[in-house]
Amino acid sequence: MDVGFWHVVCGVMVPGILLASWIDYSQKRVPNWLNLSLIITGFIVQGLYFGMTGLATGMAGLLTGFGLLIIPWLMHGMGAGDVKLMAAIGVWLGPWLTLCSFGLGVVIGGIIAVIMILATGRLWMALANMSVILTKCSNRETLFTEFGGAKTFGSTSQLLPYGVPLTVGTLIILAARMCGWWGI
Repeated sequence: MDVGFWHVVCGVMVPGILLASWIDYSQKRVPNWLNLSLIITGFIVQGLYFGMTGLATGMAGLLTGFGLLIIPWLMHGMGAGDVKLMAAIGVWLGPWLTLCSFGLGVVIGGIIAVIMILATGRLWMALANMSVILTKCSNRETLFTEFGGAKTFGSTSQLLPYGVPLTVGTLIILAARMCGWWGI
């Protein structure tokens, strides 16, 4: 892809996802206006640089980002803003880099979650909550209900604003792409 395109990605998408991450951290939500702005500008830039191929790449990325998180959202495991943020990132990065940034974001999110659990002394509560989640996932009747959902654990857990690890994963993958690491 064209180097100029990646400079625009850094100039437009990066500040947008950093803002989304900050809002998610501080307010536990990612606003629709921000996700929609990232999606629309992503399609415009893809179209300007690559024409119909860029629009197709953006759509494939959007569907990839959306597809990766829609099931966890349907299971009440995360907020819809995180799903839309990953879809917006997908418009800019295309399907492959979206998948890479998501994978890295999951690893980073897991590390953050373990640190949060250990730092707050909630290991036993976290294990009990995991037991509830495993019970939820093993029963079709509870799979897509509020039972065992992220917001149902109350004071026994801390919610991880998932926009933060998704943003960090995306920034690392984007840096790797810009520097030519790993053939990305």
